[in-house]
Amino acid sequence: MSKQSGRGRVAGLPGWDRCAVMGVVNVTPDSFSDGGRWFDTTSAVKHGLALVEEGADLVDVGGESTRPGATRVDEDEELR
Repeated sequence: MSKQSGRGRVAGLPGWDRCAVMGVVNVTPDSFSDGGRWFDTTSAVKHGLALVEEGADLVDVGGESTRPGATRVDEDEELR
């Protein structure tokens, strides 16, 4: 059986010979992992670029807190 199992390659990501590395930038003020360090736009972009320089294949930007009782982000803000 092929290790690709019929799945195609995703543009910009490594092939099947290694795992992709994902960097995470949490941009919520109450982030448990960084205490809101990347909350302002300039810091968040700078950190995301640094993650790519350090080897991240893709960057996830966390823009909505998942803690219990957190305020939801509305659709317009998500799309902005």
